[in-house]
Amino acid sequence: MANTLRWLLPLLVILLGGGWYAYQQGLLPTKASDSDQQAAGGPAASAPPPQVAVLKLKEEVIDLTHELPGRVSAARQSQVRPQVDGIIVERLFEEGSYVEKGQQLYQIDAARYEASLNSALADLKSTQANTKFVEARSKRIQRLRKNGAVSQQDFEDVEIELEQAKAAEAVAQAAVDLAKVSLNYTKVYAPIAGRIGRSLVTEGALVTANQTQALTVITQLDPVYVDMQLSGVQVLKLQSYVAGSKALPVDLVMGNTDEFNYPHTGQLKFSEVTVAESTGSVTLRAVIPNPEGTLLPGLFVRAQLSLGQQSVILVPQRATTRTPEGQITVWKVDADNRARPTGISVSSTHGSDWVVTDGVSVGDQLIIAGYQKLGPGAEVSTTPWTPSPQH
Repeated sequence: MANTLRWLLPLLVILLGGGWYAYQQGLLPTKASDSDQQAAGGPAASAPPPQVAVLKLKEEVIDLTHELPGRVSAARQSQVRPQVDGIIVERLFEEGSYVEKGQQLYQIDAARYEASLNSALADLKSTQANTKFVEARSKRIQRLRKNGAVSQQDFEDVEIELEQAKAAEAVAQAAVDLAKVSLNYTKVYAPIAGRIGRSLVTEGALVTANQTQALTVITQLDPVYVDMQLSGVQVLKLQSYVAGSKALPVDLVMGNTDEFNYPHTGQLKFSEVTVAESTGSVTLRAVIPNPEGTLLPGLFVRAQLSLGQQSVILVPQRATTRTPEGQITVWKVDADNRARPTGISVSSTHGSDWVVTDGVSVGDQLIIAGYQKLGPGAEVSTTPWTPSPQH
């Protein structure tokens, strides 16, 4: 043990002395300085500002449109009902066909009404004969009165009798006219021209003048109405767009896509003057040509109101977000190249863009892509945004 310590101690002294000498000469590695780490790209080096794609806002002239759901209704519709009692003996139209105004549709059994007319004519002839008899007597009384052969009382009596005869004749004539009207009502005519529906009665059915059931329905399909509902506030905005315009063009889109656009353009012709208390909406009505009969009453369509051209600022919807309160916000780049969130107000959409009314101005740089990881006041590096072909 003593021998081991004798040779180990000198070895330790030699090693410690050599290490001290190397440290003094700078031969041992030391901890790198911060400047050395930055020069080498170490963790202390600062990252460059994030790159974002920006759009410089400008005024654009667009065709403003406002789309509303609507429902087609007939311009004119008539429920055909009988005006006299009787049995239907004949139907004179083809269901679903086009009928003209005044065209006969049904024939009601007319035997009873012909007999009534003949009776009224007979009564008329009787009263006419009586009137002639009294007129002749009145003339004789007048001649005799000149000679003083009759009294004043006889003269006045015959004049009154003549007036009564003429009145009876007038009553008989009215009865004849009424019988003719009733006889004519046995022929049921079309009150309007249009497309006729199915017959709701058959030959042999008993109909009455006061029945609630219609015999058939005639619908006029050219033109048709499209009725739309718009809130009271939206009506005020619409009026601001169309001030001074007499009629707005209206185009129709059918179905859930834009694949079928109705080929004929109509016009907005009517607006209710009151707001419905239950819904808070106002009814608008457009008149649409329908020469082919494509639009049928009850059909739901989308009506696009053309509001004319206007200079507006458009902001792509992809550049916007919504706060929990529903406020639409965008990110702008200020003069110091720092991103700032800003709330905007919009009035409508145009394609995939918002039509902005407040919050941004012409010349502002708006961040379109790359704003998702930014914080307010973050420094950014900008590049122009190029829209894709689908935008």
